[in-house]
Amino acid sequence: MEGTLATFGFLIYFFLGLYVTYKLIRSFRIVPAQTEYIIERLGRYSRTWGAGFHMLIPFIDRVAYQLTLKEEAIDVPTQICITNDNVQVQVDGIIYMKVKDAFKAAYNVNNYHQAVIQLAQTTMRASFGHMDLDKTFEEREAMNAQIVKIVAQAADYWGVDIKRYEIQNISPSRDVLIAMEQQMTAERDKRARIAESEGHMRSQINKSEGTKQELINKSEGQKVRMINEAEGRAAEILSIGNATAAGIRKIAAALQTEGGSHAMQLRLAEDFLRKLGGVASRDSQVILPMDLGKVDEMLAGIKATIASADQD
Repeated sequence: MEGTLATFGFLIYFFLGLYVTYKLIRSFRIVPAQTEYIIERLGRYSRTWGAGFHMLIPFIDRVAYQLTLKEEAIDVPTQICITNDNVQVQVDGIIYMKVKDAFKAAYNVNNYHQAVIQLAQTTMRASFGHMDLDKTFEEREAMNAQIVKIVAQAADYWGVDIKRYEIQNISPSRDVLIAMEQQMTAERDKRARIAESEGHMRSQINKSEGTKQELINKSEGQKVRMINEAEGRAAEILSIGNATAAGIRKIAAALQTEGGSHAMQLRLAEDFLRKLGGVASRDSQVILPMDLGKVDEMLAGIKATIASADQD
C-alpha cells in the first residue's frame, strides 16, 4: 500500500514538474512584426507587447489577445437589398480594414471582424434603399464611399481603420434580368433607328449639296465659256476691221501712184463682168436694173467717180 502511494505521489510531482517547466518555457515569447500581444495580469489589462522578445511572469501574466496590424480584406456575405423602386437584388462586397489600436480592438468590441461586417451590411442595405435599380449600377463608387464613411465612424471606437469598401456583385432576380434585357434591346433598336434616320437625312443633305454644287459649277463653266466666246468674237471683229482698214489704206496708197486709177478701173470692170456672167442660168430669169448695151457709159461713170476721188 505504501509503495502504491509512493508511486502515485511520484507521478503527481512528475507531472507537476512538467507543467511548471512548460509554463516557464511558455513565459518566453517572441512577437512577430506587425503583431501586438495584449497581456493581462490576474485578469486585468497590463500592457501591450510589440514586435520582439518578451517574458511573462508565470502563473500571473497571460497573453489574452494576439492582434495583427496588417491590412485585412474581409468578405461581406451576400444579402438581399431592396431598391427604391422595390426590386430585390443580391449584393456582396469586400471591406479593407486595419487595426490601429490593439487595446480598443480587444476590449471595446467582442469581435471586431463580425462587427464591421454587420455594420457594412446594414449600411449597404440603407444605401440601396435610396436608389433605383438603374442608379445602383451607375453610382457604385458613390455608394462605396458612403459605406466607408459611415462604417469608419463606428469602427474608430473599435480601434479599426476602414481603408475602403468595394461592392463586388449586384445580382437582380431572373425576371428583372429578363426585363432589363428587353429594355436594353428596345433602347438599342431605338438608337439604331435614330442613327439610320440621321444617316438618311445626312445622305439627302449631302446629295442636295452635291447637286447644288454641280449646278453652280456648270453655270460658272457656262459663264466662262460665253465670256470666252464673246471675247473671241470681239477679237475676230477687231482683227477683220484692222485687216479691212489696212486693205483700204493700201488701195488708197495704190491709187496715188502713176496708173493706179486706170488699174482700178480695169479691175472693177473685170469683176463686174465676171459676176454678171454667173448671175443667170438656163432655168432662171433675171431682171437687171441697167441696159447691158451701155457698158461703156457705165465704165465712164466709174472713171469719173475715181477721178473726182483723186481730186479730193
